[in-house]
Parts: sequence; structure tokens; C-alpha cells
Amino acid sequence: MSETLVEHPLPGVALVRLNRPEARNALNQAVREQLAGHFNQLGNDPAVRCIVLTGGDTVFAAGADIRDMVERGAIDMLLRQTQRLWAAIAQCPKPVIAAVNGFALGGGCELAMHADLIIAGRGASFAQPEVRVGIMPGAGGTQRLTRAVGKFQAMRMLLTGISVSADEALAMGLASEVVDDAQVQARALEMATLIAAMPPLAVMQIKEVLLAGQDASLEAALMLERKAFQLLFDSADQKEGMRAFLDKRKPVYAGS
Repeated sequence: MSETLVEHPLPGVALVRLNRPEARNALNQAVREQLAGHFNQLGNDPAVRCIVLTGGDTVFAAGADIRDMVERGAIDMLLRQTQRLWAAIAQCPKPVIAAVNGFALGGGCELAMHADLIIAGRGASFAQPEVRVGIMPGAGGTQRLTRAVGKFQAMRMLLTGISVSADEALAMGLASEVVDDAQVQARALEMATLIAAMPPLAVMQIKEVLLAGQDASLEAALMLERKAFQLLFDSADQKEGMRAFLDKRKPVYAGS
């Protein structure tokens, strides 16, 4: 049985599901490689306009597979080149929604933070507990978490390994929405469907400019935004969207 699954539940929407329930979806090397392959393929598929990433109804991902790491040395870890696998998710041009039920711990929390939106169930919990086993986050936990919640909340989580609830995560800026546990998947698919109905070029430009502008000066980021804004006026979708607005009809976006 594959450790990750890909489904196409709705037009324009792909669902990527972690499938290691016996290990609480722990992220071993095989899972990372499969995720990278899926996101590379889906990112290049013009029929896919939004991706939902989930671990299922009870757990998102309980972190890295400790059994796979306990006896590893530094060179072993270096040669894995896992940053290239994570980059396939981080650099995916399509919007990614993490649907989080249950634990999102360690690498699982980092995986969720690679998404563009996080829909969390009320029973979800987030943590970076690596310090408790003698290491630290290695897939962006110290950097993405700080950018999401700020220095002081990030330090609290990183230095103690404590978990935060879904409601705490929402208040801190680590989640987009919190819904009842039974509604997480449905809400993520509803959001994905809404995004998939938007003009794909505009959606891709919004994601690219927002992420690129985070680490740029305000002046440089505004320049990126302005250029992307101007570029979209050469798209057929811009003409369709504005004409549909004036005609008081629903637009149909072709992604061109």
C-alpha cells in the first residue's frame, strides 16, 4: 500500500493524503520522496488549480520517523538532501491548503506550515518538540514558525516543545480557520473549490508575490506587486473577469 495517496475529488482540486496510520503518518524518507513527486506533478498539471494536503480524520502527522533517525550520523543526514524534497512543496505554484486533524508535531507542523492556508479541527494540536529528543527543527520550523507567529511565541514553542491547541494556533497566526473536527476535510475542499474557481494566473501571481515579498524590503515587494499587477492585464482572464462583472454574469476562467 502506498504511503501517500492522490485523489481528484472535485474539478480543479487535488487531494494529497498521508497514508501511514500505523505510524501516525510519521514522515520517513519514502513519504518525503512521494510527497515531492506528487507536488512536482500536480504543480505542473494545468487541470489542478488547488491542492489539499491531509493526514486523515484523526492525525495529520506526528513528525519525523524517530526509528529511522536514531542511529544516523551527520553525513547520513547531509546525503539525504531532504531540503530538495521539502522544496517541491514550498515552491509549488498552486495554492496548498493543509487540512489538520489531530497531531501536527515536529515535521508534521513543518509540513503544515509549507501550506498557504491551514484549516484546523478544534481537537488539533501543533508543536515543535524536537528539543525534547536532543535536536532541533530541520525543515523550516525555526524560520517558518517565527514568520507566522513572531519571535516570542516561536521561542516558547521551540525551547519547551509544548503543544498549542487549534484555538491558540488561530490566535497566534498559525492557522487560517478552526472548525469542528468532523468538518475539516469538507471545509478544506470547500475552500479549495472556491480558489479553483478563481483565475489561475492571478492566483499564482498572488501566491508568488506574497511569498517573495515577505523577505524583501517594502519598496522591493511593492515593485514585485506592481509588475505582477500590470502583467495580468495581458491575460484573457482579466478581460473575462471585468467583462463578466460589467455584464452581471458569472465569469469562466480558462487560465490564459
